[in-house]
Amino acid sequence: VCLTCCPRELMLKINQICHQNHIKFFTGDVFGYHGYMFADLGEHEFVEEKTKVAKVTSGVEDGPEAKKAKIDSSETTMVKK
Repeated sequence: VCLTCCPRELMLKINQICHQNHIKFFTGDVFGYHGYMFADLGEHEFVEEKTKVAKVTSGVEDGPEAKKAKIDSSETTMVKK
């Protein structure tokens, strides 16, 4: 359910009905340069894309270079949360 331009009391009432019935609820409005947005998604799952981080290994392991991690932006994994 998506609501815009509604009085606060109506938004609260519809959100409570949606929450009780496990229905996702979005509301928002814009006033010139300012606005707001609220989402009640209840329990839900989503997938986040993470960049793989690989440790750099070299022949010398006692300097600061040995502790740096290499970020390979071409490899990503999908993490379900």
